[in-house]
Amino acid sequence: MCGPTASGKSARALAIAQEQGGVIINADAMQVYAELRILTARPSVEDEAAAPHRLYGVLSAREACSAARWLALAAEAIKETWAQGKLPVVTGGTGLYLKALQEGLSPIPDVPQEMRAEATRLYAEQGARALQERDPSMAESLKDGDSQRHTRALEVLLATGKSLAYWQGKPREAVFPDAEFSVEVVMQERAELYRRCDARFLVMLEQGALEEVKALKALNLSTDLPSMRAVGVPELLAYLNKEMSLEDATIKAQQATRNYAKRQLTWFRNQL
Repeated sequence: MCGPTASGKSARALAIAQEQGGVIINADAMQVYAELRILTARPSVEDEAAAPHRLYGVLSAREACSAARWLALAAEAIKETWAQGKLPVVTGGTGLYLKALQEGLSPIPDVPQEMRAEATRLYAEQGARALQERDPSMAESLKDGDSQRHTRALEVLLATGKSLAYWQGKPREAVFPDAEFSVEVVMQERAELYRRCDARFLVMLEQGALEEVKALKALNLSTDLPSMRAVGVPELLAYLNKEMSLEDATIKAQQATRNYAKRQLTWFRNQL
């Protein structure tokens, strides 16, 4: 079950799980974080009580959840669901996660923590130049300001001695090669989707999104962490840091949400 943010896919997944005795398994890169229930529109406590839910709020905002890590968690949850005689209803808007579940991932070796730390240090000191000097062809394929992808390419290079592009060129290894997938994409007309995005952010503010970001700010986390880049977090942080008004932060967060939904629409139409 997939679709762009605010499309209604969570409600659809809940209906299927209730009808068919299913377990809803999260495939949203931000809904894995415990500290971000409101801003990531995680299922409500009532929804979670209406059907089993897995992989929601299972990681700390201090952690980075890669596609490989999510896939390992999802594979375990799916196997346990099958063992219970239930239907896994994998639901989310992170297309890379869903594609990884269907097709597998390139066999990139695990990166030791010390290599991750070294890659982070190099990027902090040198920016895009850190990768450009060591792996120019890989650097050329990335945007200079994309710290997450630059750091990832650096850490893989440091840990394996080979470019990330080398590993990405290897055949993918499917986790469930014999499984059958039924894919349902929940879509809305673009104008309606954008209206839903705008309205939902206002509801999030009413539900306590600002307090949620205050608590996140108190953790003093690196802004490079995925949780700190969740839609709405940078904008509300800017307000809390007195860099803009709440009205401007709201407008910018709504625009960021619409931009994200547009990217998702494009991805799902082209990939699924």
